Amino acid sequence: MDAIIMEGADLKTGSVGAIKNVSHPVDVARLVMENTPHVLLVGQGAKRFANDMGVPDVPMEQLVTESAKEALESARTCKLVTTTELGGVGTVGAVAVDCHGHVACATSTGGTSGKMVGRVGDTPLPGCGGYADDSVGAVSTTGHGESIMKFCLSHVIINAMRQRRTAQTATAEGCKTMTHRVGNTAGAIVVSNSGEVGISFTSKRMAWAYKLKDQVYYGIEPDQVLQESV
Repeated sequence: MDAIIMEGADLKTGSVGAIKNVSHPVDVARLVMENTPHVLLVGQGAKRFANDMGVPDVPMEQLVTESAKEALESARTCKLVTTTELGGVGTVGAVAVDCHGHVACATSTGGTSGKMVGRVGDTPLPGCGGYADDSVGAVSTTGHGESIMKFCLSHVIINAMRQRRTAQTATAEGCKTMTHRVGNTAGAIVVSNSGEVGISFTSKRMAWAYKLKDQVYYGIEPDQVLQESV
């Protein structure tokens, strides 16, 4: 699993890559941010650090779902073994802004089904799987990791917002340009330091939701926006 967490005030960042047997890798990423001089720990080093910080082990069987087993079996029998065809096992991301304009992001993923041992995707890399800067806003991405890494999608969106693009325009243009430039699909959720929201994806669907005052907005299909009071 890979994860990142980043604060926009002073660009504090913590990440883990290729970590196993923990319930919440983003919690370990936060421990890296708050307790080490480093940004990214990977593999056995990340796991040893997590244990040293008191994070309990989780048995492997508790982290394996039936859908993940099916995806892996499809990967093993697929004649064209590419990450595009094999798909992923799920990414969850969040962005937030407080009343002072401070922003933060967090992204966590299980990676791509059938990936090579040691593969680390875009998620734990600042500017790829996420980015947060109080002068602009915060971004969290999902999609084809190798494409997002080549394009540095989060940073492209942040830079577009620096150039006075709205959060929505920057997000939509960034995702579409990435897909056009390097192929494959991606999605992103964005919040500016003034509370503007941006949501876009070039995949068939992406589940998203955000809360603004007493309203929750959400969707999964292209152009779908549902609303509920809370």
